[in-house]
Amino acid sequence: MSARRHAPLLLALACALAACTPSGPAPEAGATRAPVAASRDALPEGWRRVAGSDIPRVERSRQDLPVTLRSDDGVDVTITDTSRTIVGNDDIVMVMEALGLSDQVFAAPTNAVTETGRNARHHFLFNRTTGVEGILSLDGTLFVGNSLRRHGKLAQPLRDAGQALVIVDELQPIPDKVRKLAAVFGHADEGEQLAAQVQQQLDEAARIATTHARRPRVIHVSATGGGGSPTVGGADTAAAQMIRLAGGINVGDEAKVANYSQLSNEGIVAAEPDVVLVSEDDLRVFGGADGLWKAYPSLAQTPAGFANRVWVMPDTQLKVSSIAGGAGAIALAEALAALAIELDAPAGT
Repeated sequence: MSARRHAPLLLALACALAACTPSGPAPEAGATRAPVAASRDALPEGWRRVAGSDIPRVERSRQDLPVTLRSDDGVDVTITDTSRTIVGNDDIVMVMEALGLSDQVFAAPTNAVTETGRNARHHFLFNRTTGVEGILSLDGTLFVGNSLRRHGKLAQPLRDAGQALVIVDELQPIPDKVRKLAAVFGHADEGEQLAAQVQQQLDEAARIATTHARRPRVIHVSATGGGGSPTVGGADTAAAQMIRLAGGINVGDEAKVANYSQLSNEGIVAAEPDVVLVSEDDLRVFGGADGLWKAYPSLAQTPAGFANRVWVMPDTQLKVSSIAGGAGAIALAEALAALAIELDAPAGT
């Protein structure tokens, strides 16, 4: 696409995207979580599942506790007991799963997408106003947060109340996050092993992405990313990072919008996506294929819509920046490489 053609596109996207921030009621400790299974129903013709299968794991071994380490908010924390861990999000859960510590996930957000998170003994509402009292009432032995923005304000009040707390910020590279989280649970050596495996997978995805010159245009849509409103993945989402690494163009990047943001019908048409990318749980929330097209009717007027080209990925490989990110990146890179060949093929072949 020429620079002249991109100019109106960038303008349209910049005008059409409006940043959204999560909102909602204050959290309540012990809130119930209805069990939700990721959609595994047959997909419509033209749609496909994209998923990696080689998720790094290690055998469970003895934890080397107590351990003292530096939390990402700059505080040295000594951890003595992880048996009742309150987790800030699924990226933490997935590293615990990889270490064989699923039984130590004591409390998780109500919107968890991992089976372990959904099956935790307790749940709390996940938003920026997660309260100190609610966390303390859960009586966990450790709180592990994943965001300096969301959990930074909680840190000192919880520590002052005697709650062990560490933050491993979600915005850092996956291998670094895996190392830090494994160290939190007394598995520094195993963390190095897992991080190396993930890095190898990410490197392989990047290699695959160099095998084709065309970079297919990808629109990642979500039913839940912006406080419950249908949104498009922006520049700093885990999905956007994966799309870029795997050899695609994330259309949310072009408007220079962060996080998940709403995109108008005009903006969607202007974006000209070659493929629509959605997670399994978002597809469930949309209400299946019909619900997705209803939420974004103008998708039908894009190259992806004309081709009925929608790809569905596991949430844990697309929207959660954690241990399964490398496997998901390889699967997406392979799919995008095949799509690039298809898009470059002469008409009628």
